[in-house]
Amino acid sequence: MLRRFASNLRAKDASFNAFVSFEDPLNLDNITKGPLNDYTIGVKDNICTSSLPTTCGSAMLRDFTSPFDATVVKLLKRAGAQIVGKTNCDEFGMGSLNIHSIHGPVINPFRVDSRRAAGGSSGGSAAAVAAGLCEVAIGTDTGGSIRLPASYCGVVGFKPSYGLISRYGVVSYADSLDTVGVLAQDVQKVEKVFECVNRRDHHDPTSAEERSRKQARLLALNSIERWNGQSLKGLKIGIPQEYFPSELTSSSNHIISSIRYLLSQLRSLGATIVPVSLPSTKYALSAYYVIASAEGSSCLTRYDGIQYGSRVAPPLGSELTSTSKIYAHTRSRGFGREVRKRVLLGTYALSADAFDNYFLQAQRVRQMVKDDFDHVFSIPNVLYTDSDSASEMKDMEKPEIDGVDVLLHPSAIRIAPRLDEMLDDLRERDILQDYVQDVLTVPASLAGLPALSVPMRFGIREDISNEQDEDWPIGVSIVGQWGTDKLVMDVGKVIERFNQK
Repeated sequence: MLRRFASNLRAKDASFNAFVSFEDPLNLDNITKGPLNDYTIGVKDNICTSSLPTTCGSAMLRDFTSPFDATVVKLLKRAGAQIVGKTNCDEFGMGSLNIHSIHGPVINPFRVDSRRAAGGSSGGSAAAVAAGLCEVAIGTDTGGSIRLPASYCGVVGFKPSYGLISRYGVVSYADSLDTVGVLAQDVQKVEKVFECVNRRDHHDPTSAEERSRKQARLLALNSIERWNGQSLKGLKIGIPQEYFPSELTSSSNHIISSIRYLLSQLRSLGATIVPVSLPSTKYALSAYYVIASAEGSSCLTRYDGIQYGSRVAPPLGSELTSTSKIYAHTRSRGFGREVRKRVLLGTYALSADAFDNYFLQAQRVRQMVKDDFDHVFSIPNVLYTDSDSASEMKDMEKPEIDGVDVLLHPSAIRIAPRLDEMLDDLRERDILQDYVQDVLTVPASLAGLPALSVPMRFGIREDISNEQDEDWPIGVSIVGQWGTDKLVMDVGKVIERFNQK
């Protein structure tokens, strides 16, 4: 049965371009018995697998196959998951629409004839799940790369707390932001996979300590005990006013009306809706692109055709006495336009003349964003709380409830955009609009917080400018304090029940 499914996968994917390589059906015979035995899983193409190429959607790694599996892949296999292939992605994870890949753009499977973007950079993973090509897909989220495509494709996308899932074997874009996450049709499947891969990994220096994980779980459980999945009485949900920017309010009234409908449903179950302010949000997008580009510039330095990457030989007559000029031929041909742009931006931000004004300033803004979140949550951030003494631990286990338990906001400022508009002569359109796609997702990434995008398939949609846009998926995001991933998913399950009514 599984062999036949894997054999037909390539033909099924022809309309979507969600996968870039497929596992040999013969390799699916010896599956370990475990909790994920019934799960077929796609793995994003920037996560190392020993049996399949890892190209990162780039000509630089077109022929690269890793000699080892990433930790997350090992854990999936150990749990009995069936890895069926690698999913398409923006080159090195740099993009919001999955149009920057040597394998071509991903087509949103919700309505293929409309040719809309699947979102990025984990668009292949979202599209594979939405099209039913696999039960679950693994992606990476740097500034919204899981939540944005989840919203566009109408699936569940989860970015865990930074440091909970190992990044060992993930090809880095921005080390302080990259987070491995999960996409599936429902929250229960996401939670089941997350429980299998949420492990401390000594190979990953950014992996969170067991002590911090335990403290955060206890605090989340204390919060969950104040309400249950039926009444929601005692649950406090914050609505950040800064997450309704002009880009959203001017063109997406149906998203706002659906959010209002959702809030009324949550309130009817006893949840308390609280308006909150995160004033540093307006600076978050600018800070994110400075930090991400700077870290990307540093991480991608290794791809020069000598240390790593496909080498492009200098043409006859080239200057061969300068190492940098030899590198330039490989990097100019191996990297796509978007990657070259971000590398140049990051290199400038790290230069002596710009370091203080750009990179350090962006780090200050990042701390402001973290402080904003810590200020509105009732649960303290265990990463920044000294709890060495027993008395302090006792206080932490009984958090103040003046703040909110979770935040709720739209996952994206629009529905999936048309691919033709994105691909038609990139020089003539406003490229900055591509980056604005991330405006609602980057704050949680900067702070390293868990965030879950759940589809909204209900509500009253008003003021639709185009009737064909009416049925396209939109998502709502739930954001929690660091380590309260279970709390976030529990709230997501409640929203899912509204979808099923």
